[in-house]
Amino acid sequence: MITRSFFSSVSTRKLIRSTVTLHLAAMEGMVDLGSTVMNSRLMKSSIPRKMVLESIERTFYDHFCGENFGEADKTVKKLWDSGLRAMLDYGLENALDNAACDRNLDEFILTIDSTKLFATSPVSFIVVKVTAICPPGLLRRVSALLRWEYKDNSLHLPWKLKSFPIFVDSSPLYHTLEKPEPLTPDEERDLELAYNRLIKICERSKQANVPLLIDAEDTLIQPAIDYFTYSAAIKYHRDDSPLIFNTIQAYLKDARERLVIAKKAADEMGVPIGFKLVRGAYMSSEKRFALSLGVNSPIHDSIEDTHACYDDCAAFMLEEIAKGSGSVVLATHNLESGKFAAAKAVDLGIKKENQNLQFAQLYGMAEALSFGLRNAVLRKELMRRFRP
Repeated sequence: MITRSFFSSVSTRKLIRSTVTLHLAAMEGMVDLGSTVMNSRLMKSSIPRKMVLESIERTFYDHFCGENFGEADKTVKKLWDSGLRAMLDYGLENALDNAACDRNLDEFILTIDSTKLFATSPVSFIVVKVTAICPPGLLRRVSALLRWEYKDNSLHLPWKLKSFPIFVDSSPLYHTLEKPEPLTPDEERDLELAYNRLIKICERSKQANVPLLIDAEDTLIQPAIDYFTYSAAIKYHRDDSPLIFNTIQAYLKDARERLVIAKKAADEMGVPIGFKLVRGAYMSSEKRFALSLGVNSPIHDSIEDTHACYDDCAAFMLEEIAKGSGSVVLATHNLESGKFAAAKAVDLGIKKENQNLQFAQLYGMAEALSFGLRNAVLRKELMRRFRP
């Protein structure tokens, strides 16, 4: 009965298709098989290529993604009708030059503008990857200089804007073992162009009254992304509520410390800042790179430690919200973390109307958690309305 109530807004046909797709995705070797097929000679012939692409589009792509604004519009409306809201994430990243960055900027602006088509507000956030508007090579250079500045505060960075702290002593600084060269005039120009792209996105986002979630990357370039995000957050917000949310990856050992110092600095400046909490997405590459240098991995040693860090970060932000300060998006597919956060929110007296607390799951994943949280909110509202 509980499961039936979770998925009452989903058609039987969609449930069957979703079940089949998820079982296929979970099969060992499916990803390797897919990569082999996509890189094979089969894809050079028009008919086999068409058959393969159509099968992918009707299964995996249809389940997890959308092809254009029209499809996104339909999905957003379906989610809204089922009691959920949507985050629009245009899948752009790793632009290699200014021309590609400018094209990506235009797409982000179109994504933001598309939210104006809705009479109500079914879109809660726009997701932005800084690697789409600033070449990763430049992000590496900026990150290296920021690391060295943290180790040697006599280093002068003439291009640096006001920001929040982005390092603590436990942060991985091993990416920069030698003092980096200053940015060249061309690099400084490209950095200004990249920052101006982010500013244009923020301005359009503020006009549309839809906040931004800035995605996280690996620790090689994350310092520059934190710097970009916090600098923009200082400049752009909506009265007393944040416009910009930075992502904290809880699988990193320094996650909670960085969250706390950034939040404290924002409070001291009187700047509303939001955070999105995730577990993390670069575990293998982070551990592999640390091992190659003979240093300790920045990732927690066990999944249990990661779970504990995530819940600790969530608890900190929930307590801040209960005090009237802070905003958080708890992005998780973990049922226990969802239950923990929801229960703590109730204990702290955080009301369902409070937009400073939101939960998020990737489309097509952990829908039982999404619908479960939705139903829990509905049940609390019914209890509040009809309690004698």
